[in-house]
Amino acid sequence: MSRPTPLSGFPELLPSQRAAELAIIDSLRETFELHGFASLETRFVEPLDQLLRKGETSNEVYVLRRLQADPDAASDSGMGLHFDLTVPLARYVLEHQGDLHFPFRRYQIQRCWRGERPQEGRYREFTQADIDIIGRDTLGFDADVEVTEVMAEALSRLPVPALTLHVNNRKLIEGFYRGLGVDDPTPVIRAVDKLDKIGVDGVTTLLAEAGLDQTQTRQTLALAQIRSTDTSFADEVRALGVEHPLLEEGLRDLVRAVEAGSRSNSAQFTLLADLSIARGLDYYTGTVFEGRMETHGALSICAGGRYDALAADGRSTYPGVGISLGVTRLVAPLVARGLLDADRSVPSVVLVSLADEDSRPAAREVARALRSRGISTEVAPEPAKLGKQIRHADRRGIPYVWFPSADGHQVKDIRSGDQVDADPATWAPPPADLRPRIVDPSQTATHAPSGQSEESSR
Repeated sequence: MSRPTPLSGFPELLPSQRAAELAIIDSLRETFELHGFASLETRFVEPLDQLLRKGETSNEVYVLRRLQADPDAASDSGMGLHFDLTVPLARYVLEHQGDLHFPFRRYQIQRCWRGERPQEGRYREFTQADIDIIGRDTLGFDADVEVTEVMAEALSRLPVPALTLHVNNRKLIEGFYRGLGVDDPTPVIRAVDKLDKIGVDGVTTLLAEAGLDQTQTRQTLALAQIRSTDTSFADEVRALGVEHPLLEEGLRDLVRAVEAGSRSNSAQFTLLADLSIARGLDYYTGTVFEGRMETHGALSICAGGRYDALAADGRSTYPGVGISLGVTRLVAPLVARGLLDADRSVPSVVLVSLADEDSRPAAREVARALRSRGISTEVAPEPAKLGKQIRHADRRGIPYVWFPSADGHQVKDIRSGDQVDADPATWAPPPADLRPRIVDPSQTATHAPSGQSEESSR
């Protein structure tokens, strides 16, 4: 068999890189669960009529059928792989609403598939991490505040380059445009949402096409330039002299969200009130979010917001607020640039050495004793010279080598060279060594560069 060619848009990681990805997923899961969000996994397949409700995705859906299926057979048509986790959530809520308690708080970390042109930040197979709070008929604004706080905390805990969560409110910007005398704010919102892509001149042209005069355009662009890491943005908006009840409601809501999320601000994370963020999709009705990795050309890694009609069944409407974080979109560019790795390629904390084959049963007993207390352990593959066994552990990133003996056991930290007496029934490593940790690859001597190019999809 010839050497396989990588499939573009379907990223694969080396073991240590996967360990780093899992560390990120574990951190997200821990934060979500600390705030009481329940884990959910939905099926990978949804009916095509549900997946294609948003027409712009119709050419991106992977259709599912048996290889030898009759294309006209109803049992093999009408299904596709989900391209995000929102469509499955809407279906799940409707299907199980009788068994759910509302507000329904869920997080979901799962694979998705999207048939688009692969490039950095866009992949055909990728992992998303979503959190949402769903109500039945009504959902208070406290849900927006909580989702803001949870995602800000989750992002601030990730050991990756600096992240920024940009936050705005659709009521604020719509109220501002109506206060300017704009009867239909929708084309204005869509134009401002393109500010980062086409610049001020491009947006000015679009606003003129939407019917705005020079004064309205100047005020619209002035609003879009307001940014703040605290609630001072409210005074800046009011200083523009525009008044409207919806604007005041949006200002109050955004102040509350920023007050909650900005508590997580640090050198590595910033929650930013950014009044240029509009999220051009029409179904957003309140708070809107966009998260970016600033060191990579402000690569967008997460997005979301408030939507007042996730789903409806004729009797009830299910409003919600949530954010989708692209785990693959975050991880793959860092891996490709050699900026993300773990300190070992295996979960093992300890390698139990072998003096000879006759000592293997005793070595296994040591390993069992350590594993019984939650310490990941493996036995050396062969009774080679001790130096070779230590090098074997070092290449895999295993920090400790255990030396069994009838006269007493010893364990060596091969990073520092410290070697001490140890009892397999009581010895434990420092808690930080129990799981692989994310490290700066340039400081990690035990892992050779992968040399692989990572491509993915969102």
